[in-house]
Amino acid sequence: MFYGTFATGMYDIVLAFITAFLLVFLAIPSIINIARVKHLYDVPDQRKVHTEVVPTLGGVAIFAGVIFSIILWTPFDVFGDLQYILCSFIIIFLIGAKDDILPMSPFRKMAGQIFACFILVFKAQVRLTSLYGIFGVYEIPQIPSIILSMFTILVIINAFNLIDGINGLTGSLATLISITLGTWFFLVDRTDLAIIAFALAGATIAFLKYNITPARIFMGDTGSMLIGLISAILVIEFIEIHTGLQNSPYAFKAVPAVAVGILILPLFDTLRVFVLRIFKRKSPLSPDRGHIHHLLIDCGLTHMQATSILIFVNLAFIFFVVGFQSWGNLRLLIAILVIASALAAIPYFICKGKKPVENIEA
Repeated sequence: MFYGTFATGMYDIVLAFITAFLLVFLAIPSIINIARVKHLYDVPDQRKVHTEVVPTLGGVAIFAGVIFSIILWTPFDVFGDLQYILCSFIIIFLIGAKDDILPMSPFRKMAGQIFACFILVFKAQVRLTSLYGIFGVYEIPQIPSIILSMFTILVIINAFNLIDGINGLTGSLATLISITLGTWFFLVDRTDLAIIAFALAGATIAFLKYNITPARIFMGDTGSMLIGLISAILVIEFIEIHTGLQNSPYAFKAVPAVAVGILILPLFDTLRVFVLRIFKRKSPLSPDRGHIHHLLIDCGLTHMQATSILIFVNLAFIFFVVGFQSWGNLRLLIAILVIASALAAIPYFICKGKKPVENIEA
């Protein structure tokens, strides 16, 4: 009986991955052609690191591949909240597509993101209910739980949106995170969440074929915000499922710290640029070239070299938090912050005094 369930789950997960991959792989050439005919481009400016206009509708293909694959292969009888999760996907898709075609104000975009968060937290019950002893807090009361959960989802959505600045980075990061969490969900018999994770992995791997240098298409806000939303759902569920896994061989210690380690690159880079902007008396939301990928490009690295380094660092953090989970949440979080800060300082000091490299490749 167990073998049959195990095999069926793996079968659905593999088919979800293949379906998303094929749909995105086959759809993107047509999307590129439509974008060129309709002049739907990302135009280079002083902050951009590409020299030519590039279509920005890759997120449309990622959305189509992910949502089609999930609907086709998810066992609805064991995933009653799926309808609400798909509703949040659609809201984020509409906001991102609108912003990619005709830019929206940050406030309208944030309002749409909050609406998507509201659906996830109140209808799909994607919610943090425990801090696992951080600062002595275990179970979180309902109102603080709702606020913390919505804040966490918003931060992760926008963290992925902000990190999407060079070829291959967000797609590679999404692939790493979704395969990591998807494998764990499969091991703990959460096929529903594993299907979501591997559908995203299949879609982003196919997208990378067209996004590595020279990039033929960008994912735009449609893709980066959808990836952020899915990553938020997966990591919150990863944390929450552990409340009932005390005796499981697949249970982690220091679960919130492990979750931060898995998402370290987008989370830390967002925290870092916000702190630096506030320190410079600028708005945290004001765009600049202060992201870690910009620093690596300014040091003379190519897009793919910078992407490879950052993905390797994120992977190293995953191994680190898994290997040192016995330290406990607070000690491990402090260690993550200290190591990440030290690593981020390296390109800053190497490039100090150098003139920023602008528009070096598409």
